[in-house]
Amino acid sequence: MQQCVAVAGAGSWGKNLVRNFHELGALAAICDLEEGRLRSCQDLYPGVNAYLDYRALLRDPRVRAVVVATPAATHDALAEEALQAGKDVLVEKPLALSCDKARELLTLAREGKRILMVGHVLLYHPAVARLERMLSDGELGEVEYLYSNRLNFGKFRTEENILWSFAPHDISVFLHLLKDMPDTVQASGGGYVNPAIADVTVTSLNFPSGVKGHIFVSWLHPYKEQRLVVIGKKRMVLLDDLNPGNKLVVYDHKIDRTGGRPVPRPEAARTVEVAMREPLRLECEHFLECIRNRTAPLSDGEEGLRVLNVLEACERSLERGGALVKLPANQNHGSFIHETARVDEPSEIGEGTKIWHFSHILRDCRIGKNCVVGQNASIGPRVVIGDNVRIQNNVSVYEGVTLEDDVFCGPSMVFTNVINPRSHWPRKSEFRQTLVKRGASLGANATILCGLTIGSYAFIGAGALVNKDVPDYALVYGHPARVRGWMCYCGQKLGLAASLESDESAVCGACGRRYQKEGARVVEIFQT
Repeated sequence: MQQCVAVAGAGSWGKNLVRNFHELGALAAICDLEEGRLRSCQDLYPGVNAYLDYRALLRDPRVRAVVVATPAATHDALAEEALQAGKDVLVEKPLALSCDKARELLTLAREGKRILMVGHVLLYHPAVARLERMLSDGELGEVEYLYSNRLNFGKFRTEENILWSFAPHDISVFLHLLKDMPDTVQASGGGYVNPAIADVTVTSLNFPSGVKGHIFVSWLHPYKEQRLVVIGKKRMVLLDDLNPGNKLVVYDHKIDRTGGRPVPRPEAARTVEVAMREPLRLECEHFLECIRNRTAPLSDGEEGLRVLNVLEACERSLERGGALVKLPANQNHGSFIHETARVDEPSEIGEGTKIWHFSHILRDCRIGKNCVVGQNASIGPRVVIGDNVRIQNNVSVYEGVTLEDDVFCGPSMVFTNVINPRSHWPRKSEFRQTLVKRGASLGANATILCGLTIGSYAFIGAGALVNKDVPDYALVYGHPARVRGWMCYCGQKLGLAASLESDESAVCGACGRRYQKEGARVVEIFQT
């Protein structure tokens, strides 16, 4: 890829980013406030532009993307300037020091159609990727417990405590492996080098599934340790990142029951082969691929915000002496999620959307802005819903259904996704796609058979059974439903014949819009 990336901050970690992007042929510029460090970079990487002034770097026409590797307290401000300058951005962890700032960055990136990525480098670690595959393939069985130790002697920070400095890595991995968010957390620790800044913390995370996790981080430890342990019902796994050879080890330990008492039965450990590459190199390659293909990163801004939600809850617990803290129901930017509702991660919930009592959003769903999901609704997995959609109580939107903007789903209406279901014969590979186009209204208790398209601004009457495609603006009802008339954009019935053969025109008596009917097709006439 051509030289297009600038790295802001060439210090202890930034220099590794500089090296990787240079070796990938993508490094266009470096920015640092220390002249000596900048001169050293120029000596190592001749031909790369060097800047003391960050805003001058942003004016460099070669720079399409900026990597922010400066102190944590400056992340959000530098990322904001880069996004406003029209650059794609990779921000080292944490994305910001508050969720509010992170939401502002997400809004900027979304409105400017910019890539926003967070440097959660462990998500690109080959051993973590292998562990994720083992979990998804069921090799470990159901996860019961996991914990991590990230320990070292120094480097002592002054702008953030150990929780914000070390724990983002482990939190991001926990959320990634479990595909879920904790509902409560507890954190305790202390500041021993500097009483105002915690240098040791122990955090407990409690997930809705019953899984528990612990994270122990410290920069006041006599030796370096980076370990992750996952306990499954079938097997246990150790990821030891400091082991140069056997990074991933599986233990097939068993627990026998003798006289009603659990008795451990240790088994020999075995190594899992992992084709290792530098995780940071893989992260940099992924960023370049996202720039090139305009695709969302694995560690995108939404993922960074989820980690910040957990960090902020942990910080509140730390300040309250280890009190149990419940994460806010609203874990997505600008949306409301009732405390009895559940949103499986990863899912995207748009700004202004409300999800009410006892509803369940399954994983990999994308729900747009300003939607309302009523009580006892179920959506997903992998469902796409546009902006300003209203889904009333007791509606299930199954995989294979897509709702465009401004769709209304009345109470207890029904979608299907298989044409010939059998309980004893799974047909998940045969799901049929159903598309409900912009502005359509589906009445209470209506049934939409799968594989159909409901036209824009169509109106499906209450209790209708729809078994064929519905044209734009059509009014249909009955068993089976058939065209009974035509509807305006505003929801008023038009004075057009239900017949699919006649040609005529009409004007809506409510809003004045004009329509032309040509057989089975009705179109709005726009006056010039």
